[in-house]
Amino acid sequence: MMTGNALIERIGIRLPIIQAPMAGVSSPVMAAAVSEAGALGSIAVGATDADGARQMIAEVRARSGRPFNVNLFCHRPAEADAAIEAAWIERFRPLFAAFDAAPPPVLAEIYRSFVDDDAMLGMLLDTRPAVVSFHFGLPGAEAVRALRGAGIVLLATATNLAEAQAIAAAGIDAVVAQGWEAGGHRGMFDPDADDARMDMIALTRLLVRGTALPVVAAGGIMDGRGIAAALEVGASAAQLGTAFIASDESLADAGYRAALASAAAHRTEMTRAISGRPARSLANRFTVLGAGIPAGAVPAYPIAYDLGKALHAAAKAKGESGFGAQWAGQGAPAVRAMPAARLIETLAAEMAD
Repeated sequence: MMTGNALIERIGIRLPIIQAPMAGVSSPVMAAAVSEAGALGSIAVGATDADGARQMIAEVRARSGRPFNVNLFCHRPAEADAAIEAAWIERFRPLFAAFDAAPPPVLAEIYRSFVDDDAMLGMLLDTRPAVVSFHFGLPGAEAVRALRGAGIVLLATATNLAEAQAIAAAGIDAVVAQGWEAGGHRGMFDPDADDARMDMIALTRLLVRGTALPVVAAGGIMDGRGIAAALEVGASAAQLGTAFIASDESLADAGYRAALASAAAHRTEMTRAISGRPARSLANRFTVLGAGIPAGAVPAYPIAYDLGKALHAAAKAKGESGFGAQWAGQGAPAVRAMPAARLIETLAAEMAD
């Protein structure tokens, strides 16, 4: 274990590396392998319910007795708008027809926010994972107190200083500084607010100076030299997501992996058309469509995702993978396909060079 690093010592890991929680990509097998290799593995349970999350936690623990992170979504609960949702369905109806399918007749909020999921909170207090992290915002004060009282280390994502200061005021233990170059969903508390679009290094420097919390740098980090650079500007650890998409334990399907290995990796796009919130994806057919759609026309997150997932399924059934949520950061061209544990070993060796 590194000495002088209070965050990783508190968590109980050897390396200042966190495998990012990626819903639909990171698996319990991946998290266990990463944790066994001395870093912090993560699972994302925001897209499942308390029973599903409990099962995922059990799967990690069946493979590793080391600390791991459980990530939750704390987005504002969706406000349905029947007119916007009906127009969204009609906008995509011709695409569904091209794949001999029909869009969903109505769109649903396909999963709940942790902010109003008492069953999920009860499950976490019962299972007590070492680390719990939040994306898209924060849970209520009572939930934070309960989780801290259970001895759980809490992390939360910030994309700017104001969010980081809110995280500190809430009693969270560390802040994840998500740079603009990061793949997947932006962790913005308010997806309709102006985005400063700060890169990982600049944001990490700002949050190290502007808060008293340990900072975890995230965004575009693909190798040990990137981790070392983040630590050099004051981060306590680095979080890597895209680097693990091509790992053996990843849940990414063949189309996703092929796109990651193609020219698409050299141009990622920020889009809200797939899910209803801004997210960085490999350039694909969905991102091209999204570029011409105003934000106000997109249903709320995750209601829009209901259609996005259905369109991907319809297209995939006909051999077209270009409508998937192929989340990836700007470091995607540097991805390496190998087992997750070997990637951790490689990163650690590169840090030491």
